[in-house]
Amino acid sequence: MSRWTLSEIAWDQLEPAKIDPDMLAVIKTAALVEYNSHDYGHYLNTIFKEDQEFQSKVNVWVKEERQHGQALEKWAMLADPEFDFEKRFQTFTDMFSLKTGCEDSIRGSQNGELIARCIVETGTSSYYTALADACEEPVLKLICQKIAADEFCHFKLFYKYLQQRAEKEDLSRFRRICLALGRIKETDDDELAMAFYAANASPCETYSRKIHGGASLKRASRYYKRKHTQRAAYMTAKASAVAPQSFVGALRERLIYAYVRWNAVAKADLSLSRGTRSL
Repeated sequence: MSRWTLSEIAWDQLEPAKIDPDMLAVIKTAALVEYNSHDYGHYLNTIFKEDQEFQSKVNVWVKEERQHGQALEKWAMLADPEFDFEKRFQTFTDMFSLKTGCEDSIRGSQNGELIARCIVETGTSSYYTALADACEEPVLKLICQKIAADEFCHFKLFYKYLQQRAEKEDLSRFRRICLALGRIKETDDDELAMAFYAANASPCETYSRKIHGGASLKRASRYYKRKHTQRAAYMTAKASAVAPQSFVGALRERLIYAYVRWNAVAKADLSLSRGTRSL
């Protein structure tokens, strides 16, 4: 059972005058990614095929992620009546698909996969919190607050199973840190770039991972404040078995903040210099 439903949102209270065009672009992008959660659910259920309890939790997680996509889709279509979600989603899935046929985790182990999931939920929880804090449009603000709360609960779910499995498969702190950093670096992969392209590009545009990925990240990064990266760093430290108050924990927070600011500034210059000012 989901923690909330679409019927709880007062859709008729949307205020078009308070819609930020850049935020609309990232919401369209997020709607595609969130709605595509079933592939990840199939992947996780395959990896943890011997754990029926965990599989049942994953199935609930998939439904909640799917609902996130539905909520963002509905808001985006109200904000921009010309936004054809079904067509844009088809474009995205034609371009990007997760390899769901794996019998084992691409992280090398089940606990490695759980660490990666913790990092993903850390990113989404802090991201939607940042969007909610920056958003002036009341309907979207409420949606982002609800999604951020869900994503934090998802982090706790994966972290709980990671702790329970620690005795079965004990990963060194160094290995956990490497897995966490590796998953953070994957935010530069094709998924978000393709989603941004599919959600926002005009029919005559050609996909470019560098251009569309940069355009996506620079827009998303502009909403982050220091408190959001501090929250993300704390959650990342927990998943990595690093004390948040330690030197390593503090250094990680500074690096995350620097990475976010670089995306907001340097990648903005890159995308604009390559002619994506209209994106």
